Amino acid sequence: MVQLARGRVALGVTAFLAPGAVARALGAGAGADPGRDLMTRIFAGREIALGAGYLLSKGQGRATWARLGLAVDVLDAVAAMKSRKPRGGAKGVPLWAAGAFSAVAAGAAGLGAAKVARDLTG
Repeated sequence: MVQLARGRVALGVTAFLAPGAVARALGAGAGADPGRDLMTRIFAGREIALGAGYLLSKGQGRATWARLGLAVDVLDAVAAMKSRKPRGGAKGVPLWAAGAFSAVAAGAAGLGAAKVARDLTG
């Protein structure tokens, strides 16, 4: 979980400093898009907060941050799957992007679920 938290911080800092590049890598379109960059930076802040919260806490605090991270990762995986569906005349996210993002989110959710289960069972 420490490595996952460090990865969250690294991804968050990168996405905050270079939102366009990260958005393109995630399949969220190319070119200038201030709205997309804003949403990417919001995502970045969330990742930094989740990662730093886990790394800076101890004991029960870490368990709480792990649960929050699990909830966020599950919602991210669901959001990625829903992004494939075209809405209002706009195309859905490319399959490769939705699949890759879903795989990463589901993997993080799996690690988080294992940590939460271990915390609950001792």
